[in-house]
Amino acid sequence: MLDQLAAHLDAVAALAPLWGYALIFFFMAVESSFIPFPSEIVMIPAGFLAARGELTLRAPVPDLVLACLVGLAGSLAGAFFNYWLSAKLGEPFLRKHGRWFFVKPEALERACEVFNRYGAATTFVCRLIPVIRQLISIPAGLAKMPLGRFAFFTGLGAGIWTVVLALAGYGLGRSAGDITYQELVHRGKAMIDAHLVWVILGGAVCAAAYVAVSKLVMRRRG
Repeated sequence: MLDQLAAHLDAVAALAPLWGYALIFFFMAVESSFIPFPSEIVMIPAGFLAARGELTLRAPVPDLVLACLVGLAGSLAGAFFNYWLSAKLGEPFLRKHGRWFFVKPEALERACEVFNRYGAATTFVCRLIPVIRQLISIPAGLAKMPLGRFAFFTGLGAGIWTVVLALAGYGLGRSAGDITYQELVHRGKAMIDAHLVWVILGGAVCAAAYVAVSKLVMRRRG
């Protein structure tokens, strides 16, 4: 899928000066919903275009910051769509008809298992893990997780992931010469994959610290 989508990036990039931020929001919302769509194909080129002054503001750093914020907003929109959809339809419906929403029963079962075992903090850590990051909003909706906590943890995880992708593209935009968008996406993804374990480890440490502090506060209140 990555190669097929990357082949169309030249046409999309031509719209970046006028429609760049709208496209970032839309495609990141799609990526964060149940529709399988790689965020690498959105935020890496966004960072690349920002570095080369080819986004709306024509200013590298402001364009990078705004692209990250818009990407985060799109991610939250898609995650909330998953949350409301699952809360409305319920688990029996999703298990029976989830395939029509690109949700395989085994993937749904795994996401629910992770959420039920580790709690709300998984909506943060799992946003950094490929494949499951789109699905973790579903068990949160099924469990009717408080919206404030859902927005906080989802925004934190999605924000980190969005910034990591955009910075990879920005770095390549500053250092690489002529490069095709297909090569750009692959090189950016390779950079991220090489360091992904540290990103996930950092997220896990933050989540563990949150759980420990929460238990300590609740114990004192009790």
